[in-house]
Amino acid sequence: MDNIDRNNLGTIIKRQRVTVPLTLRELADQSGVSPSHLVRIERGERFPSGRILRKIAKPLGFDENELFMLAGYLSHGAHTEAESHESYYNNKGLDPYVAKVLAQEPAETQRTVIGILNILKSLSRNTAKE
Repeated sequence: MDNIDRNNLGTIIKRQRVTVPLTLRELADQSGVSPSHLVRIERGERFPSGRILRKIAKPLGFDENELFMLAGYLSHGAHTEAESHESYYNNKGLDPYVAKVLAQEPAETQRTVIGILNILKSLSRNTAKE
């Protein structure tokens, strides 16, 4: 991944953390990942391993697969990448047309849109609780 992707994932993770809302310390306590490592991920200075993504997914309100997709770790098997992404998006409740269009976008755009959708989903959950 290049620096733009690293920064993009870090920004998505930070926005989601703030939206949930969690402090760095709270996320560290819930995930078992040190605050210093988390802040480097959020700044784009470090790229999280699959192990780290698994640890932070639940506290951030992400489905593990969503976070792996944002990081570019999901395998696409025998399908084309676009078909695999479209199927994934359809399974996440996106309108089929939106899923098809999104699946044809570059990976960076897909990750950004999924990150935004997760933030909106968290905001909606928080609003419903109030």
